[in-house]
Amino acid sequence: MNDNSYVECMIAGKPRPLVVFLKYLMIIMAVFSFIISFLGGGILFMIVFIGCAVGAYFATLNASIEYEYQYCEREVTVDKILNKSRRKRIATFATERIDALAPSKSYHLDEYRRQDKYRTLDYSSGAGEDSTYTMYYDGREKVILEPNRELVDAIKNVAPRKVFMD
Repeated sequence: MNDNSYVECMIAGKPRPLVVFLKYLMIIMAVFSFIISFLGGGILFMIVFIGCAVGAYFATLNASIEYEYQYCEREVTVDKILNKSRRKRIATFATERIDALAPSKSYHLDEYRRQDKYRTLDYSSGAGEDSTYTMYYDGREKVILEPNRELVDAIKNVAPRKVFMD
């Protein structure tokens, strides 16, 4: 087996402004409803407090998202890490079913861009197209990744005609 039998890459996601705003809004609403419920607001504001506290918890989980790409034995897996504490496997891609993998602005992907049949899956940091790669997979999915050079080289060793580095 070659040196690239296992490669992993971690990408920190860019904070989404809407989720950050919702997180702080839920926290403020939870505090105010808690205070009002103790000042004589009754059970209604206690229910609003519980709902806002639950909403703040889930908004906090989704405010910090990281993606981890792993290449192991001809498979690329993508894990989503929520708030640096919870990990969830969200996708697995077999290298033999990859149609093409190239930088997002590459001319090699022009024939795929003209078709509308692809479902887009974005597993990048959201910072921009300069460092992203686009992978067309199994004739159905367009996957946007932000891998490092080592991960791209590992995939290229297995599928050299499908991976472009330009």
